[in-house]
Parts: sequence; structure tokens; C-alpha cells
Amino acid sequence: MFCPKNGSILMPKKDGTKSVMVCREGGKITTECKVCGYKPSENKAEIKEAGTTMRKIEVIEKVETHPKVRIKCPKCAHKIAYYWTQQTRGADEPETRFFRCTKCNHTWREYA
Repeated sequence: MFCPKNGSILMPKKDGTKSVMVCREGGKITTECKVCGYKPSENKAEIKEAGTTMRKIEVIEKVETHPKVRIKCPKCAHKIAYYWTQQTRGADEPETRFFRCTKCNHTWREYA
């Protein structure tokens, strides 16, 4: 709900000594404009609490999105690995190449 005078959001207000949360149980919830003090003649405000229920997500399969390259793993001697590049030093230095073996998941780096 918005104020017809200036377009501001009409905010919930305490009704007497009760807080807005207590008012939901039996008191009256009123709204008003914080800018000009406008109060609507009919208050049909409804306050809903956001759900705090968290759902557990289970990972069924790990999908690797990095490209593959033919390179020998220093740990298991497998010849295929995923690779990616990352700027680990200064901007005037070349990127560092990282590799992860598709067989044993060993990760190593190569400086250019």
C-alpha cells in the first residue's frame, strides 16, 4: 500500500502500547505514511512473516565444467586433466594455469 499524496510506502505502526507482532494476535494493525502522516480510512494491511524453513539440497553428481587438456599428472601419470587460468600475480605478469587430474583429482599449477 502506498500513500496517495506522495507515493511513499505505508508502514505498519504500533497500536497503543502493543507492538505490531502482538497486534496480529488480536489487536488492530494500523498503517501510516512516515513522510506526511497520512492514515488510510480502511486499514486492510496484512503482515506476513518470511518463512525460515531451510531446504537441504543434496548433490547427486559433481559436474566439471572446465575444459580438458592432454597433460601428464605428476601424481598418478594419467594423461588427461581439467585446466583453468587465474591471475595470481601482478597485472603485468602472465596468468597462472591450474590443472586437475580427471582420475585422482590432484591439482597442480604451472607458471608461464
